[in-house]
Amino acid sequence: MSSLWSSLRDERTPFFLLAGPCVIESLEHCLFMAEAIADIARRMGLPYVFKASFDKANRTSLRSFRGPGLREGLAVLAEVKRRVGVPVLTDIHETWQAEPVAEVADVLQIPAFLCRQTDLIVAAARTGRIVNLKKGQFMAPEDMLHAVEKVRSTGNEQVMVTERGTTFGYHNLVVDFRSLVILRRAGVVTVYDATHSLQLPGGAGDRSGGLRDLIAPLARAAVAVGIDGLFMEVHDRPDQALSDAATQFPLDRLADLLSDLVRIAQVRSTVSVP
Repeated sequence: MSSLWSSLRDERTPFFLLAGPCVIESLEHCLFMAEAIADIARRMGLPYVFKASFDKANRTSLRSFRGPGLREGLAVLAEVKRRVGVPVLTDIHETWQAEPVAEVADVLQIPAFLCRQTDLIVAAARTGRIVNLKKGQFMAPEDMLHAVEKVRSTGNEQVMVTERGTTFGYHNLVVDFRSLVILRRAGVVTVYDATHSLQLPGGAGDRSGGLRDLIAPLARAAVAVGIDGLFMEVHDRPDQALSDAATQFPLDRLADLLSDLVRIAQVRSTVSVP
């Protein structure tokens, strides 16, 4: 078991934080965001992992920005680790990416649309890194237990599942908070994605829309229900973000939100919840 996994599972902390921009836009931007978020997380007493994608392989449009690619993206993430001193998370989309990405990333993330892909999940698990399974928009929470078992079948117990909303008609998602309860009762480390769960997939024509104003209320609700970790895409200039602009949370509002969430988590810890 890695020291990072132990820190994420530390019951003395309110929850852990996985946060950063949707996609790697530049080395300078990633360093700035990682330093800023790490400072906030440290003040809040939250274990923190920086997240950013080297390739967004499932963008709505062929013309959308995807990121710098594997080689350049991993170089950026390695610099973030070295200069900021934080662990990093990024997505993989194909089995061959698992090993090179694991040389840099501390957490390998399986995208929601790929959460049933056995070979991909097993390849990620065999690296020995922590695996974050994003729950597909089409998946019931109990069905994600099969994906969890695919990770554990390799002997790797370091696995978490992230709830990111369920398809509710065209161009819409809804968050079923029962999912958080079901996953935690099954003994799964459970994360709430406060930003992707408020996307409107394809809702802006050639890109996804979103409901940024609802991120804070739903994050508060998730912490009140009970989560182990919080996933958020955060940007200093959300409207100019190169990916998921509609649902990236403003950096200048992050400290206030996390402060609220920590207080909610502290109150919840004093209440007997079935």
